[in-house]
Amino acid sequence: MAAPGPPIGILAELTHRCPLQCPYCSNPVALLKANTELSTETWVDVFTQAADLGVLQVHMSGGEPTLRRDLEELVRTLSERRVYTNLITAGVNLSLERLSKLKEAGLDHVQLSVQGTTAEVTELIGKHKNGFAEKMQTAKHVRALGLPLTVNAPIHRHNIHQVADFIELALSLDADRLEIANVQYYGWAYLNRAALLPALKDVERQVEIVENARERLKGVLNIDFVTPDYYADYPKPCMGGWAQDAFVIVPDGKVLPCHAAQTITGLRFDRVVEKPLAEIWEASAAFEKYRGFEWMTEPCKSCPRRELDRGGCRCQAFAVTGDAAQTDPACILSPHHDKLRNVAETASANTPDAFSYRRI
Repeated sequence: MAAPGPPIGILAELTHRCPLQCPYCSNPVALLKANTELSTETWVDVFTQAADLGVLQVHMSGGEPTLRRDLEELVRTLSERRVYTNLITAGVNLSLERLSKLKEAGLDHVQLSVQGTTAEVTELIGKHKNGFAEKMQTAKHVRALGLPLTVNAPIHRHNIHQVADFIELALSLDADRLEIANVQYYGWAYLNRAALLPALKDVERQVEIVENARERLKGVLNIDFVTPDYYADYPKPCMGGWAQDAFVIVPDGKVLPCHAAQTITGLRFDRVVEKPLAEIWEASAAFEKYRGFEWMTEPCKSCPRRELDRGGCRCQAFAVTGDAAQTDPACILSPHHDKLRNVAETASANTPDAFSYRRI
């Protein structure tokens, strides 16, 4: 199937280097080192191609993207082409001076990842001393500069009790948006799955808190909610559907239809140093593999929900069933649906394992 149209957005993982060691990270366990990263010149060329292709927004991520000394130049390249730039950052070791330079280069938005609403939880997860205080300072710098702020709260067993506190924290930081993002289990998160999965009762309480807050704070704080797959009845569309309107570029230049696509063995991904970005978007074999509906098996193929969820997550289907073309096990219609719930219930009933912290 041909590409449905020009892509809207790119998640650009500029580096896998990061000062934090979060065990829920979706980066692959085999992290890419600095000497494999694309050069400044290559990223500039890639972002120029992206603008020509019609990309409207680029989310600059990692790892920690501010570890790239050329970040201002990359932001400027996109800004000059009127492409919206969003910096996804851990917010540690990020000075007001650096943020000011990024704003001057044209940065449009900052998305700050916060691991907990207290120093204790934040440092337990991120393994970075004084991390919470540094994040709070960064949030204040962002707002002082007049930049929009999103607080990203990755939720799991060890901080799900703080969901209400995350809402209050976002309000106190004058954030425009809060993302309550239940952890998706790929990469390091999959490795730590047994230690991170929350209990059903805590998930249900979380949903109640979020729904009440959305109603109470309508027009004050936008709250996005990424539901937990392991307790879901129906799946979410993967990034709007596999290679439908967005894609990912990882530090060494591989172009992926989603951030976890490399977990599916047997797929080969093109690199931006080998092919033009437009050619990859239009005709990459990996993109074509699960684009559209022809690849689907039953019950997805004839399901009236297929336009909504596009079969759900191919990576999760592969992780649980060994076949990426199967129905996402998050779907209640999947014959493998009970596997997710059983894994979650078993894990949450046991004392959590020690974390395998993310290290490069």
